[in-house]
Amino acid sequence: MSPLGKYYIGAGVGSLLAIWLLPGLISWLVVIGLLAAPAVAYFMLDESQRRRLRRIRRRGIGS
Repeated sequence: MSPLGKYYIGAGVGSLLAIWLLPGLISWLVVIGLLAAPAVAYFMLDESQRRRLRRIRRRGIGS
């Protein structure tokens, strides 16, 4: 399983636990934080770092 897939599974489990254990608004803020973290991290990269990341991901798909 790819590292990205592991993150998605972990975020899903964390989201379900947050909804189940935490009260109302706090649980939804945790869910939004878990789902938005990768997007925010990606947009914080330089353009050269984004290009490198895209190249590595594409190379990893065929292997």
